[in-house]
Amino acid sequence: MTIHPGAGGTESQDWAQILMRMYIKWAELKGFKVEMVELLPGEEAGIKSATLTISGDYAYGYLKGEAGVHRLVRISPFDANKRRHTSFAAILVYPEISEDIDVELKDDDLRVDTFRASGAGGQHVNKTSSAVRLTHIPTGIVVSCQNQRSQHKNKETARKILRSRLYTLKKKEQDEKKEEFIGEKKDIAWGSQIRSYTLQPYQLIKDHRTGIETGNVNAVLDGNIDDFIKGYLMRKKERKQ
Repeated sequence: MTIHPGAGGTESQDWAQILMRMYIKWAELKGFKVEMVELLPGEEAGIKSATLTISGDYAYGYLKGEAGVHRLVRISPFDANKRRHTSFAAILVYPEISEDIDVELKDDDLRVDTFRASGAGGQHVNKTSSAVRLTHIPTGIVVSCQNQRSQHKNKETARKILRSRLYTLKKKEQDEKKEEFIGEKKDIAWGSQIRSYTLQPYQLIKDHRTGIETGNVNAVLDGNIDDFIKGYLMRKKERKQ
């Protein structure tokens, strides 16, 4: 899972961090394992980007419907005039594919850059260039990993994520070809929110795809998102019948 704030600086970066916490809490409630692959903090608050791996039975199946744009409306804690702000953040979800699935990843197609890790990590984190950035030249996909002290382990993790993203890209291309024949409208697109989280002037979270809504915003932000996940999966099932 990758989380990116939209335009809006600190406000959107704070919203991205709130979403990251929500998904980590959800994973913990499920008993899933969460590993932080990369975290780029904002200057004042929040995050500029984050990549997590969430491991557990059917983790991708549950989370794939969370991909899309999430919208927040609230009184900004960063606005001295206490005005209401709207923020956006995008969630991207990729499956980690097993090694027996054929996704071609040639060394000749990769540019490997190493750099010093940033952020928290103890006294050793900045002493060596252990962080790794992989650029897949044919597609332009860039993946970074800095959570391990070992450059080799970071490169291995980055390759796994890159393979997953290439798999997702190929699958998307196949799906788009199918849509030319069946004309199915895409649910996920940057700029069209899948869910709105309104904290002011009233409290309501609504999924725009299913119509499911709740006023218990604190529970949702603490990871209780199963109603939204199940609603989306049931809708997908009904549409296939």
